[in-house]
Amino acid sequence: MKQQIKRDRPWLFRTYAGHSSAQESNQLFRSNLAKGQTGLSIAFDLPTQTGYDPDHVLSKGEVGKVGVPIAHLGDMQRLFDGIPLEKMNTSMTINATAPWLLALYIAVADEQGADRKLLSGTTQNDLIKEYLSRGTYVFPPTPSLGLTCDVITWTYENMPKWNPTNVCSYHLQEAGAEPVQELAFALATATSVLDRVRQSGVIAEDDFPKVVGRISFFVNAGMKFITEMSKMRAFTELWDEICRERYGIENEKYRRFRYGVQVNSLGLTEQQPENNVARILIEMLAVTLSKNARARAVQLPAWNEALGLPRPIDQQWSLRMQQVLAYETDLLDFDDIFEGSHVIESKVAALKEAALSEMRHIEEMGGTIQCVESGYMKQQLVESNAQRVAKIEAGEQVVVGVNRWAESEASPLVREGDASFLSVDDNVELQALESLEAWRRSRDDDRVQQALAKLREAAREGRNVMPASIDCAKAGVTTGEWGATLRAVHGEYRAPTGVGQAARNDVENLEPLRNAVSALSRKMGCLPKVLVGKPGLDGHSNGAEQIAVRARDGGMQVVYDGIRLSPADIVASVKQEKPHIVGLSILSGSHVALVQETLRELRAQGLEDTPVVVGGIIPEEDALALKNAGVEAVYTPKDFDISNIIEDLLGIIEHKHISVKTA
Repeated sequence: MKQQIKRDRPWLFRTYAGHSSAQESNQLFRSNLAKGQTGLSIAFDLPTQTGYDPDHVLSKGEVGKVGVPIAHLGDMQRLFDGIPLEKMNTSMTINATAPWLLALYIAVADEQGADRKLLSGTTQNDLIKEYLSRGTYVFPPTPSLGLTCDVITWTYENMPKWNPTNVCSYHLQEAGAEPVQELAFALATATSVLDRVRQSGVIAEDDFPKVVGRISFFVNAGMKFITEMSKMRAFTELWDEICRERYGIENEKYRRFRYGVQVNSLGLTEQQPENNVARILIEMLAVTLSKNARARAVQLPAWNEALGLPRPIDQQWSLRMQQVLAYETDLLDFDDIFEGSHVIESKVAALKEAALSEMRHIEEMGGTIQCVESGYMKQQLVESNAQRVAKIEAGEQVVVGVNRWAESEASPLVREGDASFLSVDDNVELQALESLEAWRRSRDDDRVQQALAKLREAAREGRNVMPASIDCAKAGVTTGEWGATLRAVHGEYRAPTGVGQAARNDVENLEPLRNAVSALSRKMGCLPKVLVGKPGLDGHSNGAEQIAVRARDGGMQVVYDGIRLSPADIVASVKQEKPHIVGLSILSGSHVALVQETLRELRAQGLEDTPVVVGGIIPEEDALALKNAGVEAVYTPKDFDISNIIEDLLGIIEHKHISVKTA
């Protein structure tokens, strides 16, 4: 008699959502849930992620752009209005301020009468990758790791169904990580977190296996289908071995590699964006086809993310792709279809061997914190990404519609005058400021100060900050006040940029660029200098880093001070360094406000003759507005050839500093 195979359960269906305001995001959540989404994945705006209120100078232009602004308990109440948290599985992409956002979530759940022990979901709460890729870190690595452990140990006792940390290799791949680096860096991060928890002595030895069992992961899947699927099988095997050998976990349940995924956004293209639908579907297959390494939760980007913020219909399209795969195919009816494949087994073994070698190297260097502080891990990612970009430029890595088969019919998805993405209303920031002011007027200031004093005391004494953070949430403390209190205790941190000063000599095809730099240098009597700036809170620094690296390798002088600078900071650097051109990189959608502010600051300092160029995900109408404001050139993802961009900069410098002066 033929054995009946039980159909596997579908994974959680999510879309990464949140923008403008708590009210609008709540409507989006409820709409997505009504369409069959089975879990929430919340995007917070950059001020919320970095612990600032909407009225902070660095928040200008950033409020509500890449996610929902949450400044206080009132915002969190509106965000989850009509959504019973006891029955919801909620993922929050939050890191430096994870204890605070979790505290606000708990305060809302308490108001709803929910049983904390029934709350299920995830806080990303992985700070190591923030120093390497995403850039929303606040505090130095050691106290940041302590805050991560605070969430882990507190939720173990109080919210046993919660995943307190989601070790995240997703953004490592977005920053250029190869599969081996993604495996090694993520697993090294996980062990550093668990080692810290165990060494704290807060968790009894008998309970430690359960803590290990609550660690989850968030991964990426790119277009190299076989490699990506093998990577996931390598992840599951390596994690099982680490749990058994390093931590002595005997129960197989606590050794499972539990992961969620968002497939690759780095490879989505502005050119021929309809091709992105095929890319997203192929990448999803890598994390769903293999039963033994299948994702527990999947969220897909939208086809138009290289153009702007997805609309509800775009998110629905991505959700429907998941539902069609799960319910219209027989994928979930079979055991693992790759089990016993010699090709897959060989690839998995090779990935595991290389990843273990890199993990040993990280341990020999002193562990992940030391590798963050020394800049080793960041530099590895910057160099890896530089190699990826160079392969695309040379045509060695084919990107359909970009470096091959660029000829195309007009896309019906993108029509002139038709908004093919969502634009955040400029009034969102003003509304957030008014809401914040009203909140401050309505609360009990004495209670707020008492709660902040208890938070400060807990942080200084090294006690778990979760109880004090929950008290702060219920007292009416704001996100900026919570952040400022911990900044005063732990200080702030600026991570290494990964962009060294010495030019590399192993880069191919740079001779034409170097010749152009030398020719301009002879005309000017000095090396041309570019200042690359990241104004605002946007921490996605790949583009800025690659421009800086290519300019350096081409022979230019480069000034790059990393992320999270105010326009005033950048202009002060311009005044001191006297560059021949300034390049601003902004991917958060706040380009108009931040560039205009930078131009005003330059004029105020008498530096208006310094040419400025801008790069980012910038719609055509915004690009026109920036050029009308005085920007020399605007670059978007379609401008993939970095050497061509650098040559453009040289042309602008020559025109401004030679042609104009001799005219």
